[in-house]
Amino acid sequence: MKILEIRNLNKVYGKGETRVDALKNISFDIEQGEFVAIVGPSGSGKSTLLHILGGVDSPTSGVVNIAGTDIGKLDEGKLAIFRRRHIGLIYQFYNLIPILNVEENMTLPLLLDGKKANKELLNDLVKKLGLEKRLKHLPNQLSGGQQQRVSIGRALMNNPALLLADEPTGNLDSENSREIISLLRKFNRENNQTVIIITHDERIALSADRVITIEDGRITKDSKTAEVSAV
Repeated sequence: MKILEIRNLNKVYGKGETRVDALKNISFDIEQGEFVAIVGPSGSGKSTLLHILGGVDSPTSGVVNIAGTDIGKLDEGKLAIFRRRHIGLIYQFYNLIPILNVEENMTLPLLLDGKKANKELLNDLVKKLGLEKRLKHLPNQLSGGQQQRVSIGRALMNNPALLLADEPTGNLDSENSREIISLLRKFNRENNQTVIIITHDERIALSADRVITIEDGRITKDSKTAEVSAV
């Protein structure tokens, strides 16, 4: 089942001499349950692509279809609701609310949507993330690795169609990086959670099922990890 369909995606910033073509005619599909790494040099357009997939930015032209919904046809209000309910976003710098504790940060998307937290799901996520003893801690009382675990939990509280991670280990040491990727892989395999991760780290990319390489705004390679490893 296709969870994501991208067709002829273009993103242009500026005009005339300041024009930048960040994305150029990008097209690909992702099946439910895939773990996909998007790689490329700085300025290649990979973060722009992720922000468009997450509904944070909009394309100049093209179609982004997530779980059967063309998000380009949604107005700002409906897009915000769709994003909260169907897309989980994980950032390099965590983006936690400093005055909220771990439990409050994790359940915030539900509160914004006027829903009560599923305690069973919350407890399951907290256990898998190793945060049982940190629920009442504020972000500044947590290590970087723990803060990123909270952001993963927050992203998963709505059981999203897509989990999007933009350099989620970029602010962590090697040990915490391995743990975070291991957790993402765990949720991917156990819950059939679709994961798309932006990374500069070749080791992280090769832990994915599939690697999409972007250079100068275009897809230059799209391979299964086994094919990449064999090169």
